[in-house]
Amino acid sequence: MKANPKMKADPKADAAPAAGSKKKLMIMAIAGVLVLGGGAGAGWFFLHGSGDAEAAHEEAPKKKKKKEKEAVKAEYVPVEAFTVNLQPENGDQYLQVQFTLQVEGPEQVTLIKDNMAKVRSRVLLLLSGKKASEINTVEGKQQLAAEIKAVVTEPFDEGGDEQDVADVLFTSFIIQ
Repeated sequence: MKANPKMKADPKADAAPAAGSKKKLMIMAIAGVLVLGGGAGAGWFFLHGSGDAEAAHEEAPKKKKKKEKEAVKAEYVPVEAFTVNLQPENGDQYLQVQFTLQVEGPEQVTLIKDNMAKVRSRVLLLLSGKKASEINTVEGKQQLAAEIKAVVTEPFDEGGDEQDVADVLFTSFIIQ
């Protein structure tokens, strides 16, 4: 049987397959988008990891460092004021200075206090050899602090250990 060109085709017969294929196409497109989105999300997760694991990994060294610092706590040892004649430049000049030693731990505090006579003697000899022009600038004061630290850290006993002095902090500094 030949198709009669004059006869009209059944509109329902042509529309049914087209509507079914559109639904299938839409479902496949949505499924593809979901698969691609899921893949992208999984890729990002594996590349960047979970935030909790990263945060825990970064906090562990910080906590360890904090515990190490707490183990050796900085202590401060005030040293009584010194008044010394400076080396003459423009007439008689003197220095009145007071400072605090920053040491590491209570053992160092005890060691410094038990040997305060040696500390004061060493510092007194150092200060009395200075000229006012050497120590009246910021750089001069910083250099003096480094020199005080050096003489205080020298062992108190022959063959002994050096003291652990972290810093010299001036609390009063007057040149007249």
